[in-house]
Amino acid sequence: MPSQGPVPAPARAEASAQERGPAQGPGPVPGPRPAPGPGSAEWSASLSGRTGEERAPGACPSAEERGGGVRTGSGREPSGTGAPAARRRDEGAESPSGTPVRGEHTHSEPPAPGTVVRRHSVRGQVLDALRAALVSGELRPGEVYSAPALGERFGVSATPVREAMQQLGLEGAVETVPNRGFRVVVRTARELAELAEVRALIEVPVMLRLARTVPAARWAELVPLAEATAVAAATGDRAGYAESDRAFHRAVLSLAGNDQLVAVADDLHRRSQWPLVSAPAPRRADLVADAAEHAALLEALIAQDLAVVTSLVREHFNGADR
Repeated sequence: MPSQGPVPAPARAEASAQERGPAQGPGPVPGPRPAPGPGSAEWSASLSGRTGEERAPGACPSAEERGGGVRTGSGREPSGTGAPAARRRDEGAESPSGTPVRGEHTHSEPPAPGTVVRRHSVRGQVLDALRAALVSGELRPGEVYSAPALGERFGVSATPVREAMQQLGLEGAVETVPNRGFRVVVRTARELAELAEVRALIEVPVMLRLARTVPAARWAELVPLAEATAVAAATGDRAGYAESDRAFHRAVLSLAGNDQLVAVADDLHRRSQWPLVSAPAPRRADLVADAAEHAALLEALIAQDLAVVTSLVREHFNGADR
């Protein structure tokens, strides 16, 4: 067998090229590589959207790199448009004049939707907690409460508390005290009586009209809501009863098909639930009696007994605001 001689020059050059890795510059896109393992530099970079190798020379960071977005493993955009990831190399590059090319995202873009949703969720939870504290009398009329102190109480920053208090101010529950916080508005018996009168003027005609047109089966669907008010009343939970009471009345009025009517009536209903400064502790017997009127009202509506409907609604408005 002939002895193996020196490797010819072309073969040596080819072997050296393989040792050095793929040639730089334009050429075919290399085939898929194994996924980087945890702890490697490529694996860490992939968490922020892409590695530095994927960015074309001279290109600005994409919106995903600036915002920390996560790309899908398929190399395509998460939006499902089917655009290859390689096309993203040209986006964000600047023209010779320094003007960003079409499609570039700038630093003035709005924050990610998830952050906004979470913030509104916290604000909504704080608003619900403050409303419950108002109804139960935990936040007493005439007292001043600061946003930082309430924030510590709820385990949140002062910002969502301040935003929730501003909403309560629009509803008439509190008023701003400069450099101190928010004072719970002091109500009078006259104000509650006026609210009850306005509610009756709005809801009684609507319920009488519904009693003539809504079938009995539709009224029967509201029985679980009436039962929920009875359960809340039995526990003596005034805040829980107030919420279930409004839910029942909203469901009744919604049958009229007028969203503005429902919104106005619900706002009046909420205002009527704030206690007086000298109001005694809520009595379970009063709540149970008010809850029983819901069931009686449904029976009168099913029977289309207009006289009983009128009487029950007026008495309910005056009794539920004790």
